[in-house]
Amino acid sequence: MSTPETKQYTYKDWYPTTSAKAQQPDLSPEEKARPFAKYFYEEIPQPDPAHYAMMEKPCDPSKALHPSRMNDLLNPGYLDVEIGWCNLPDGAGFIANKIVYPGVTAEMVDWWFAWHPLEDLRYRIWYPPQHGGIHLSPEGRKRILDESIPMSERNWGVVHHVTENCDCGMENITISFYSPKDYGFDMTRFKQPYVSTFAGGQGWAVTVDKNDESITAPAMMCHIFRDTPEGLEHRTRFWLGYRLSNGVPECTLPPGVAVPSVAVQGLARHNVKEFTRFKHFLPRIYAEFGGKMLA
Repeated sequence: MSTPETKQYTYKDWYPTTSAKAQQPDLSPEEKARPFAKYFYEEIPQPDPAHYAMMEKPCDPSKALHPSRMNDLLNPGYLDVEIGWCNLPDGAGFIANKIVYPGVTAEMVDWWFAWHPLEDLRYRIWYPPQHGGIHLSPEGRKRILDESIPMSERNWGVVHHVTENCDCGMENITISFYSPKDYGFDMTRFKQPYVSTFAGGQGWAVTVDKNDESITAPAMMCHIFRDTPEGLEHRTRFWLGYRLSNGVPECTLPPGVAVPSVAVQGLARHNVKEFTRFKHFLPRIYAEFGGKMLA
């Protein structure tokens, strides 16, 4: 009998299963037997109220970071908007978030982004209230498990297919992970103390119950981490409606069309909740399983 770690689907076989995953069923007997199933049932910490309140209203678009200036994230100090969201003048959605993780290292983050896509349960325990499932192609899985590749590089070129609710209903989201060079960062500056590690790429989200009225657009995702005296600092940026075209950010929205603000705010709020959980969760699961890929 195959275990959750060895059972693989083609995308064609996997996609029809997402409707059931979107219902967020209880764990199967096989999943309950996994050594990390206990994390699925524990109480989820709530975000700091003051932090969460910063996502209540849009920030000033003139202070938002445009994707063409992503290398400003490698500057010392902070940018005008580190926590907030808005629609940019071209209609695209902008999101920024910042959380500090005491006791977390870049190595833990690199391990997590390689370890968690290997099976549904690993993704679900990250944020059980809104994570439904995840899928890798056999080729992606092979790269993730290739011990000759540094952990920080294993996601480069790998596509994660996730089923997730970003506060606007369950969606199937395809996330293509990039190297920082392919993402557009200046690699002469991509080093300590400006950055410790990175996870990012571009994605496309479609509602699980997609119909002809469904609205969808690409998005650029950036998680950049750096060491601070208080702990590892996680700075997130999303640009909804943008994609990378030959390494250059490009707005895909027709003139006069904007990403719905409810979708931008929804993802901003989800990000705060998801990574508040991450802050409390990662050190514990790394202490138990860190450094290993199979469990």
